[in-house]
Amino acid sequence: MFMKTDHKVRLLFAVCCTLVLFVSGCSVTPKVDPNIAYEPPKHQAEDVLREGVVYASDVYDPWEGMNRRIYSFNYYFDKFIFLPIVRTYEFITPDYVEDRVSNFVDNVFEFNNFTNNLLQLKFKRTGITLVRFVVNTTVGVAGLWDPATGWGMPRQTEDFGQTLGHYGVGHGPYIVLPILGPSNLRDTTGFVGDTLAFNNFGPPYWVDDDDVALAFTVVSAIDKRHRESFRYYQSGSPFEYGMIRMLYTSKREIEIAK
Repeated sequence: MFMKTDHKVRLLFAVCCTLVLFVSGCSVTPKVDPNIAYEPPKHQAEDVLREGVVYASDVYDPWEGMNRRIYSFNYYFDKFIFLPIVRTYEFITPDYVEDRVSNFVDNVFEFNNFTNNLLQLKFKRTGITLVRFVVNTTVGVAGLWDPATGWGMPRQTEDFGQTLGHYGVGHGPYIVLPILGPSNLRDTTGFVGDTLAFNNFGPPYWVDDDDVALAFTVVSAIDKRHRESFRYYQSGSPFEYGMIRMLYTSKREIEIAK
């Protein structure tokens, strides 16, 4: 109800502004002084932009209208549903327990890191990931602690989107996914691939219990949002959508190149 009322107020305000601009435009005709000499711009875009160079801001976004609407939906979902759940979780859960949950989730998802490092033929990183999983599952008590990192074996994070990029697959059109946020065609395909592999061959398959798998999915989603500091429309920029699009694309290019 609040959202509908707020939308009506904004719509009414926009209509009033439009009427004011229309009336003022009709009543005042700007005069051009013929004595003022207008000079052309000192620099043209082609003077600085080089042909054949793909710039970070040149993100292919053919579905921008739909993406912006999904971006707006994500804002409302995040503000009124997801973040209240996360704040409740943070309120009732001590920081020490939150850290244990984060370690456990990371340990379970070592399956994806192992699979994608192996697919990219990064054998050293694959070996580190396997040893990490064994050490943290045993010494770290089912992954609740992370002694492997302290022993010089940091996480070797990889996903199937990075694997596709490693073999030369371009990012394709930019996509904003409902709830999940910024992505692109390649990374969305990779997300689906990782999810299918994880559910059919990974820990959920080993456990073979739908309730446990569902509980883990919920907990991991809350934990991920808990660790993510980003908040919609708090960047202070009126061009936040474009800024996030550029930053996401650049970040993924860096992750694939490493």
